[in-house]
Amino acid sequence: MKLLSCLFFVVCSVPVFAQIPTPQWRPVYHFTPQKNWTNDPNGLLYLHGTYHLYNQQNPFENKWGHMSWGHATSNDLVHWNHLSIAIPETIDKDTTLRFSGSAVWDKNNTSGFCKTGGCIVAIYTADQPNLQKESQFIAYSNDGGLTYTNYENNPVIDLQKKDFRDPNVSWNEQLKQWLMVVSLPEDHTIQFYSSPNLKTWKLLSAFGPAGFTDAGWECPSFFSLNVKGNADKKKWVLVVSASGDVKGIFMQYFIGEFDGEKFTNDNASDVILPVDYGDGFYAAIPWNNTPANKKIFIGWLVPGPQETNPWTGQMSIPRDLGLIKTEQGIRLVQNPTSVIKNNLSKLSGKQPVEINNMTIVGEKEISIAKNHAREGNAYWLTARIICEKGVTAGFKIAQKKDKDNNTLAETVI
Repeated sequence: MKLLSCLFFVVCSVPVFAQIPTPQWRPVYHFTPQKNWTNDPNGLLYLHGTYHLYNQQNPFENKWGHMSWGHATSNDLVHWNHLSIAIPETIDKDTTLRFSGSAVWDKNNTSGFCKTGGCIVAIYTADQPNLQKESQFIAYSNDGGLTYTNYENNPVIDLQKKDFRDPNVSWNEQLKQWLMVVSLPEDHTIQFYSSPNLKTWKLLSAFGPAGFTDAGWECPSFFSLNVKGNADKKKWVLVVSASGDVKGIFMQYFIGEFDGEKFTNDNASDVILPVDYGDGFYAAIPWNNTPANKKIFIGWLVPGPQETNPWTGQMSIPRDLGLIKTEQGIRLVQNPTSVIKNNLSKLSGKQPVEINNMTIVGEKEISIAKNHAREGNAYWLTARIICEKGVTAGFKIAQKKDKDNNTLAETVI
């Protein structure tokens, strides 16, 4: 009788709303899995005209757990083809969760894994809770990234540490080798490794602590960009995620030089440069192997308290990255990627509304004619605002009023 009562209590304690489908909350412009939980983007790779997006995914439940690599592909970064789990967790005496990482196109078969014409090699963190350890594994695919075979001699880097994760790998022309950045979260340090074959790795240097250090560092990425207006001036950008109590969901970046071994920060070590000023953009990394070294960045939008079903979690709109010179120094700039702009307009369903030469003092409500009203839950706004120095300007959208016309909630951009 006690056992039956216990079971009855557990069943009845499950919130009813968690089981109700919420299609009205599924975003149009942002990637979401068909079902179940997702978090960090992984293994971003552009190959033969297709964008591959792997992601941390729970194949079984709509909550964090059973971390595996989900997989989707797109030709336009708007419409996605959802595929089967590419790298599943393994459950045995050494249970291995497939945490975050990256993927590269090994076109010259440096790894020796490729059958013909190159292959995809994924580099990821193996989290083994029974061993209280995180180490770096590799796996390879000869079927275009649909399935992977784990390297028989994994791990390829093992420091016997509990927190050591999120390798981001790319080909480095200066070294003529593969270059990895990987995080030691509690040390607030990023390690740099090089490899000729993706299997044997040499420690080059370490960077940190610097910038924001009130939360563990994770999900690093490292790439070079030209400074706008100066095609010959190139800088290296190191991006790090750090989520904690002080700043909440937070990403920062460092600008500097890389001599093939060591990264040198251009700014003082206490300078903090935010990637994003919102409260949900996290674990972002760029696609590898994009044409003309274009850096297209996508991050996880961390879910809030709103329940969604049958999925939880989504990705940001992909962003083009660039560098500009400012009075404070070289800074990172971001815009919705040019790859998707035309495709986004197709999703809106109606001709855009244009408002020109509007002068605003204080606040002004902008109403849209009824025949231009949008259906669904997605809108796309493009604006050019010219304002006086020191003035804060923007838009308040999706405001909700109570019966006394007081604002309860709003989104400010």
